[in-house]
Amino acid sequence: MKPRQQGFTLVEIAIVLLIVGLLLGGVLKGQELIDSAKVKNLAQDFRTLPTLVHAYQDRFRALPGDDARARLHLCPDSGECTGQGDGNGVIDGNWDDAADSESFRFWQHVRLADLATGSSDTDNAGYLPRNAVGGRLGVQRGGNLLGIRGAILSCSGGIPGKLVRQLDLALDDGDPAAGSMRAGSDSGGSLIIVSTDNPLDDNASYTVCASL
Repeated sequence: MKPRQQGFTLVEIAIVLLIVGLLLGGVLKGQELIDSAKVKNLAQDFRTLPTLVHAYQDRFRALPGDDARARLHLCPDSGECTGQGDGNGVIDGNWDDAADSESFRFWQHVRLADLATGSSDTDNAGYLPRNAVGGRLGVQRGGNLLGIRGAILSCSGGIPGKLVRQLDLALDDGDPAAGSMRAGSDSGGSLIIVSTDNPLDDNASYTVCASL
């Protein structure tokens, strides 16, 4: 008698392939949902920052961080709860400053004014805000940063390239090299705007800035 051969039938192989396909599809769909949630959180940061600036201006007729009468406005009892700006009408400093500047003090002013949540203690480890992907979030005066026009810019760092285009599409024109929102890669401490010579890489990290 011939020995009986053991193996998978075509039906069994088809079932296994179907299950593997469903699992892969579920994983990919789950990743898409995670990325979509991150983009929504990142977009909300860019929507919230102008609100903070305008609300502070409406209340105190000054820019947060730049407010020359911040102690009078924010700590009339103690008198020393915060530093004051020079009142020149711009938020001086860099958006990612980790030491005292008007950009750094911006967060203290809006929190002491009860416009934003978070610690107003500059020595607190959680003082400097982070975005949904763990990068820094900040504000600075407009100028030559990524060629964006505007008196005030909001910036968010450490954003993966695969999320940059989705974010720009949600808030601007879908092109991270143009418009009021642009992306740049870090090069020796300066930002190089995304372009044909510096194409967007899904796996690289970028800083995205937008005009308020």
